[in-house]
Amino acid sequence: MAVPVSEGVMKQVLREGSGAPPNPGQTITVHCTGSLANPPKKFWSTKDPGQQPFSFQVGLGKVIKGWDEGCLSMRNGEIARLFIASHKGYGQGGFSAWGITPNADLVFEIEIVSIQ
Repeated sequence: MAVPVSEGVMKQVLREGSGAPPNPGQTITVHCTGSLANPPKKFWSTKDPGQQPFSFQVGLGKVIKGWDEGCLSMRNGEIARLFIASHKGYGQGGFSAWGITPNADLVFEIEIVSIQ
């Protein structure tokens, strides 16, 4: 069952993690798969051939707002499905390089591999 993280971000825990959630500014490394919500269509995955886990400083606006908010609610080792409304994703501009249309709602399955 998905629960609200913030207005526009819902989270469904698929596997519990451990320890404390990351603090803003910490570097986290994640495996993730991103899809359009409707119609469902994968646009990116770190698990695809030639891809690697993705690292970023969480909570500093270096990724879409839905990622920052969702990942700040996760713990090390946790796998969660984040449902991200358009305004917390790529919004009116979309992201054409990945086939993300304007105002598209997104779904990401994210696993926190490490928190530093």
